[in-house]
Amino acid sequence: MGSAEAATKSPPFLRHLLALDASLSYALHTFFKPFLPAFFLLLLEYSADFRFSFPLSLAIVLASPSRLPLFLPFLLSLLLDLALIGLVKLIFRRARPHYNPNMSAVVHADNFSFPSGHASRVLLLATLMHLIFRSEDALVPNFVDQWIRDDFALLGIWVWAVLTATSRVLLGRHFLLDVLAGAFVGILEGVFAFHFLRF
Repeated sequence: MGSAEAATKSPPFLRHLLALDASLSYALHTFFKPFLPAFFLLLLEYSADFRFSFPLSLAIVLASPSRLPLFLPFLLSLLLDLALIGLVKLIFRRARPHYNPNMSAVVHADNFSFPSGHASRVLLLATLMHLIFRSEDALVPNFVDQWIRDDFALLGIWVWAVLTATSRVLLGRHFLLDVLAGAFVGILEGVFAFHFLRF
């Protein structure tokens, strides 16, 4: 998906789909760019960065081992997401948008665009939080339980996730299909983590 050679070897339907995706993504990027504050979009970007979310979860567990049952699914699912998204990026090798400003890849897989790791990560976290805090398990401490079960708090988490995923297109970091695929993978990972990564 990434190189021009791969694009010419792709089936016509896929070439048309990718061209439409690139055109639509560029149109969204250029239309919204004058209206949206870059600082806000970058804040969303950093809030969902693995280099921030994983150490924060790990620090909470180390500071309070009693919270391990709550945060272990987050830690394990973030590692699962990192490995899975990295593998898929290396398989598809879709280049990032050419208008992608100031993008410096931290690891080699981050040079590729499909799927969006930020989108998968935020939808994974929102899905997992939603499922955990809506379940009847006594996994969550009472004060957190009372706060997070409030519909406004869960709505805030989902709004953050959707805004962060959308910001990937608006910042020019990803194409729209990258974000949709990442979001889909993240939701599946969240459901998987809820059912299989809680001990």
